[in-house]
Amino acid sequence: MAEQESSARAALVTGGGRGIGQAIALALAEAGFAVAINDLAQSEEAAETLQRLAAAGVRAGFVAGDVAAIEGHAALLDAAEAAVGPLTTLVNNAGVSVAHRGDLLDVTPESFDRCLAVNARGGFFLTQRFAKRLVRRARPADIHHAIITVTSSNAQAVSIARGEYCVSKAAAAMTSRLFAVRLAPEGIGSYDIQPGIIETAMTAVVRDGYARRVSEGLTPLPRMGQPEDIARIAVALARGDFAFAIGQTVQADGGLLIRHY
Repeated sequence: MAEQESSARAALVTGGGRGIGQAIALALAEAGFAVAINDLAQSEEAAETLQRLAAAGVRAGFVAGDVAAIEGHAALLDAAEAAVGPLTTLVNNAGVSVAHRGDLLDVTPESFDRCLAVNARGGFFLTQRFAKRLVRRARPADIHHAIITVTSSNAQAVSIARGEYCVSKAAAAMTSRLFAVRLAPEGIGSYDIQPGIIETAMTAVVRDGYARRVSEGLTPLPRMGQPEDIARIAVALARGDFAFAIGQTVQADGGLLIRHY
């Protein structure tokens, strides 16, 4: 953990060791947030992320934990706050893909349950636990408090080779809207970012195919997204730049979901 003074704004980013989560964590640090990152276990990528967070001059910490293990959520939040101070922001970014892409008729209960456990159930109950903590706590009126859930364009767009993933992300998107309605009177924002085709380790196995389809017009914007594209949106939502847009879904997909010919 870095030794800087506590920031007025502090965030926990689940799945923050690499990819989109790493980009969000670094962008929040650049915006002055203290940042705790979470992943299953410490890794070289997470260690590098922590070094870069510390270099940004903010308090930073790593918290190991499985978001699917809901009995550990209180300890996860306690550890994050011990590292960086009272949390103002939760970024639900941790997620898993399917065990195997393939025929919808061959989806296994094991793969389905894994997607739901991490992508939907874990995020729902971590959000609930965090929201209870915020509601009980005195909160400065000049600091925006936010819950940002990173879902996917597959919350809306059907991909029959990844059916269980689509179901889990649709559930996560609904979770974001449900908490938006419940928490708006408390002055707490809940938002959903739906990335499209982003270049990360998760999409590396299908990168070439997606790159070809993008070049052929799959998305109006003729490029794949980068984690930093998502990070910039997350920072704006966390800061409260769009505080009146409670419950909104930001489709960060290069226009993928726009009906076009």
